[in-house]
Amino acid sequence: MSIGELLSQYGEKYLQALLTTWQLTFLSFAGAMVIGIIITVMRACPIKPLRAVGEFYVQIFRNIPGAALLILLVYALPNLSLVLPYFQCVLIATTLIPASFASEYLMSGINAIGIGQIEAARSLGMTFATMMRTVVIPQALRFSVLPLTNLLIATMLTTSLASQVPLNPMDLTGLVSYINTRVAGGVTSFLISAVMYCGTAIIIGQLGNLLDKKVRIMR
Repeated sequence: MSIGELLSQYGEKYLQALLTTWQLTFLSFAGAMVIGIIITVMRACPIKPLRAVGEFYVQIFRNIPGAALLILLVYALPNLSLVLPYFQCVLIATTLIPASFASEYLMSGINAIGIGQIEAARSLGMTFATMMRTVVIPQALRFSVLPLTNLLIATMLTTSLASQVPLNPMDLTGLVSYINTRVAGGVTSFLISAVMYCGTAIIIGQLGNLLDKKVRIMR
């Protein structure tokens, strides 16, 4: 089928799939950032057991394939009498893995902070929690804008895991599979989805560059 024929027949479904991909991306990235910040604080704290837990989380979820995690959530949890909707399974899988990378980027941002600022915060009598909240994490986020922008794009691409389960409404990759089981969409159906993924990634990249220029810490 030509691009025009596919869009005339499945244009509405493509739009819905794009919105689903955006929704998964936003929710997953927001969750990943929250978890990533918590894990980063744990890894930087002076309490050794918390540091160990933070490092363990990063090592596990940084190295587990997304498809493997999704399979565990969908097919293993029911054996423990815990059945989650497909959307929640995809959301969990696409949140836990990016969170480990978010923590790594934030740790790099923390390492870029001048030691003098940490010493100054301590000399003022700040507690660890106050120092992390008011001095360390805000600056780490500013140092990590570009890596986190790339993580957002990677998170969007990771949402293609949703195509492995019968998600309704479908994501962009799932829609391609849906089309090709019904008509001879061929490469054209993939091309339309690829353009939508690429267009979204370019927009995210441009916004990330603008944000980085605005909040960048000049030395």
